[in-house]
Amino acid sequence: MAARKASEGLSKLVADEVQRWGSMKPTGVSLRYMMEFGSRPTERNLLRSAQFLHKELPIRIARRAIELENLPFGLSEKPAVLKVRDWYLDSFRDLRSFPEVKNKADELAFTQMIKMIKVRHNNVVPAMAFGVQQLKKDLSPSVVPTDFEEIHEFLDRFYMTRIGIRMLIGQHVALHDPDPEPGCVGQINTKMSPMKVARAASEDARSICFKEYGSAPEVIIYGDPNFTFPYVPSHLHLMVFELVKNSLRAVQERCGIRRSGLPKIFTYLYSTAKNPLEENYEGVHQGVTMAGYGYGLPITRLYARYFGGDLQIISMEGYGTDAYLHLSRLGDSQEPLP
Repeated sequence: MAARKASEGLSKLVADEVQRWGSMKPTGVSLRYMMEFGSRPTERNLLRSAQFLHKELPIRIARRAIELENLPFGLSEKPAVLKVRDWYLDSFRDLRSFPEVKNKADELAFTQMIKMIKVRHNNVVPAMAFGVQQLKKDLSPSVVPTDFEEIHEFLDRFYMTRIGIRMLIGQHVALHDPDPEPGCVGQINTKMSPMKVARAASEDARSICFKEYGSAPEVIIYGDPNFTFPYVPSHLHLMVFELVKNSLRAVQERCGIRRSGLPKIFTYLYSTAKNPLEENYEGVHQGVTMAGYGYGLPITRLYARYFGGDLQIISMEGYGTDAYLHLSRLGDSQEPLP
């Protein structure tokens, strides 16, 4: 009985702390600032970066933990969503229990801790996708898609903030690389070749397609291999990979996007493929599948929008589908903070 009371008291303390930090306003960071600050990864700058993250990450994580507790249609009670909420609460506790970062030793220890947080959250997207699929399965057929607008808005905010958290952690960690590639400032490549990234992403997508179907259509890439601009290669790789993967599947199955389906492609409850997640899903994702989660395109658009770009899909039924991925050049626009 005493142990249960102590546990309840601790939970209330954590809940109060989460509410307090979640009410604080996060600080947006621009790609230009990340690049200029990271171009001088001195001991002093790394210390300043860690001190900033020590205060910034709990705010962002607390805000998402609060939202995970208050989702409509009972989504908050789905086992997969509860697991995600616990990951966020564990990360919040880790950050808040870490002492003030005062010197190099503190900074190195803090860096190791946030690396573990990033790993802990690796499977957030498939876990949330499974929670949403559970919800879709359990809801009455009388519930119409427009009723899900609140869930779509939440997931857009949630995933966009996740991109930001992972970008901040990944950038800080990458600045410790003792031998970075030429032109790289943390995760940012100041001379990224979009053609080179597109080629690698397309080959990765073809590899997945080959495993699924036993064959893969050829992907032809046109462009100037000498054209470069500052961007995050991992972000572009993910976006091109998802778009090419969708295209390869459409070619293999000889199907496109119907005009009636266009309004649904950026929602999280829509997929033309069978859901690959099993009923006993434990929140652990075992690699990439060809399709079926229902979040590839909406997540791709969020990555594009994170630094001021966008994704547009135009389909001509019976002829094909065009995807326009717009990327902003290096600018001062800050990351969106939902």
